[in-house]
Amino acid sequence: MAFKLPPLPYELDALEPYVSRRTMEFHYHKHHQGYVAKLNGLTEGTRYAGDSLEDIIHATAGRPESAGVFNNAAQVWNHAFFWQSMKRKGGGKPPASIAARLDKAFGSFDKFHAAFEEAALGRFGSGWTWLVAGGDRLEITTTSNAGTPLADGTTALLTCDVWEHAYYLDYQNRRGDFVKAFLDHLVSWDHVAAQLGKVASSRRSSIAS
Repeated sequence: MAFKLPPLPYELDALEPYVSRRTMEFHYHKHHQGYVAKLNGLTEGTRYAGDSLEDIIHATAGRPESAGVFNNAAQVWNHAFFWQSMKRKGGGKPPASIAARLDKAFGSFDKFHAAFEEAALGRFGSGWTWLVAGGDRLEITTTSNAGTPLADGTTALLTCDVWEHAYYLDYQNRRGDFVKAFLDHLVSWDHVAAQLGKVASSRRSSIAS
């Protein structure tokens, strides 16, 4: 069964003025759709036909001969996760339960904010900035190009796309302004809470078994 472009969790103009409808039209309908189409072309009639996106990423990560499949599969997954990481009237300080986890990991929310910005600005070229859970610990990581936490065993909680096509129409070369807008006005803490809930559920299941 061919992969399909997953629906957005909001309208194309929902994130304005921080991400414009024009940027969303290009980013979602051109870039994300392009990765979906390319992935379908690369997997049709192959051993990966019928596999889930996650299974394909795990099977092709770190294999140079499968780089094309990995890159497109990971970009399909990363973008879908990025859309879920944002919402209208999001951002700012998180709920107390998440704030406590950030305080434990980074010292305070403000320190988390600064560390996330620094990581996003320090990623040279195209890539992603992530908040991930590695066991019981929260960490900020970055990946280049199509890199994804799915390939390294950590659990993604939040991501900011720092490829230029994510922000250039609205911010030109001002990546820092985009990242600040993402943290202050767009982050979906509901999404982060849902991912943390999955981590906790998985841990309980492991203990029970």
